[in-house]
Amino acid sequence: MNRFIKTIILIGLFTISHLWGQFESPVTLSAKAESSVRAGEVVNIIVKAEMDAEWKIYALRDQGEGPIATRVVVTGEIIEASGLVWEDEPVEKYDDGFLTTTRTHQGGAIFKAPILVKSDLSPGKYNLSVNVLFQVCNASLCYPPKEEVLTITVTVEGGTVRDDRTEMVLVTEVFDDFGNINLDAAIDEGFFSFVILAFSMGLLALLTPCVFPMIPITVSFFTHQGETGEGKPITNAIIYTLGIIATFSILGIILALTLGASGANQLAANPWVNIFIAALFIYFALSLFGMYEIELPSALRQYSLKQEGRGGVIGTLFMAVTFTLTSFTCTVQFVGLLLVAASQGQWFWPMIGMVVFSAAFALPFFFLALFPQYLAKMPKSGSWLNSVKVVMGFLELAAAFKFISNTDLVWGWGFFSHNTVLAVWAVLMLLTGIYLLGKIQLPHDSPLASISVPRLMLSTAFLTFGLYLTSGLFGQKIHGLIYSYLPPIVESESGAVRTNGASMAEEFNWYRNLDEGLAEARATGKSVFIDFTGYTCTNCRWMEANTFTKTEVKHRFGEMILVQLYTDGGPNHRENQQYEIDRFGTAALPFYVILSPNDDVITTFPGMTRSLDDFLDFLDKGLAG
Repeated sequence: MNRFIKTIILIGLFTISHLWGQFESPVTLSAKAESSVRAGEVVNIIVKAEMDAEWKIYALRDQGEGPIATRVVVTGEIIEASGLVWEDEPVEKYDDGFLTTTRTHQGGAIFKAPILVKSDLSPGKYNLSVNVLFQVCNASLCYPPKEEVLTITVTVEGGTVRDDRTEMVLVTEVFDDFGNINLDAAIDEGFFSFVILAFSMGLLALLTPCVFPMIPITVSFFTHQGETGEGKPITNAIIYTLGIIATFSILGIILALTLGASGANQLAANPWVNIFIAALFIYFALSLFGMYEIELPSALRQYSLKQEGRGGVIGTLFMAVTFTLTSFTCTVQFVGLLLVAASQGQWFWPMIGMVVFSAAFALPFFFLALFPQYLAKMPKSGSWLNSVKVVMGFLELAAAFKFISNTDLVWGWGFFSHNTVLAVWAVLMLLTGIYLLGKIQLPHDSPLASISVPRLMLSTAFLTFGLYLTSGLFGQKIHGLIYSYLPPIVESESGAVRTNGASMAEEFNWYRNLDEGLAEARATGKSVFIDFTGYTCTNCRWMEANTFTKTEVKHRFGEMILVQLYTDGGPNHRENQQYEIDRFGTAALPFYVILSPNDDVITTFPGMTRSLDDFLDFLDKGLAG
């Protein structure tokens, strides 16, 4: 608890320092090139940190939980590659403040950052930037982390390359051949490169299926906000977006610190959380049908009368929290790495990463929150806008059954099964089509004198979609994107999961225990394919329905020992969860690993991909290893 409180305090100090200006650091930094260099050679950039004897900064690597490790990154156009930064031997000692062993440099430190300059450089002087991130402490006080940028000049002289100046230990690439992210290498690239990476990962996460359930509830909620006139549209949209960013980041970090790296996954798979989200969706759907008006509790209504607009703010923030809870079903690789780092006591880079990632993730929902409010204010919007609300109500009911089925899977009821949810969805889509034809009248509807062409086309689309879903009840394969939202078909005895109507166990034997799979691998000499998955993982279902079913993938699966490890339910799911975190440093789902028969890691793959070729290359590397 002491470490947690101290971490929260440090986060606050960091935020204040950036909002109100930089603090006066007790550390003086200087940098220079160790010598002149020839084109194609390696030269060391020397960074010196000077401070009084009472102060200390933290070492570059192998840092304990809590303090921020120092980072030294050199950038410039003349650099071909960067090497591993070296430092003086740090002092390793138990720190009473952070309650862990730390590695520090007391009273100053010297760092050497090797760089390889390009081989086609002309002689002359070139400027480089040296980014240094550090945290400085004494016996009673720690300043928040600070980043300083130094500019140095490197002299490139003429001459041929000298053999003794060409070698250095390279820094690991941020991405490997299959898109796995090396978080340490990403941090070594510098603050702004890390921010760009986090923002890019947030945008890519929008392409995953688990984002879609929040679209209808966002549109319908802010349509209601526009009708009631609670707050200004732009203000409501900003509050919603900032609420998503704040709750996603803070809740994610808190869960990692309290429940471990899998905290977000545990919350997303928690049956009570799924029941709450389903009940909320049903509550909103019935309101959109005109059964009642959504109102705040009387105590909050009285409070909001005294502080105009506060009720709208509370409701908007509540929706932001709901968005966050649903989005935790999408723990993509980047977030999984950040949560592991946070669970190990780091907070600076995980917090920055979570904030930037969630900002990109929330950006489209700013516009989804903004436009319905303006639409609701348009003249003569009442009749057609009410139809939009009813359609959204049907979609929210459909989404509710997705979360009810999550609870069913974890608790093992066996009632809200694949076919049950598919049947409910088919009925709801057919009812939506019939409603749009004017054959169903709800309390706020006006009688339809005629049906417009757009309304007729939309009705046809819903009726066709409903019939398509109905065909799935009679053996027709359902499209992979739609299938990924349905609960998997679980065979009660074996626990095997059917993929889009066909049991994966019908063609291959999937082990549910890694030790058994490794024993079989040693007996046959085959590689082991591990699928870290979850019953409530939408992205896992997408991969199973769209990638695992491909002929090319099946052919390669036939040459491997297949192991499926569930991390959110079933036997040993806690052990599977911890195994993924401890050995592979991530809590992401899905996550794929190929091991040798001797349990050595051949290669890993970071989850959902729409590129079949990339996944096949990954499997081929595993087979070749």
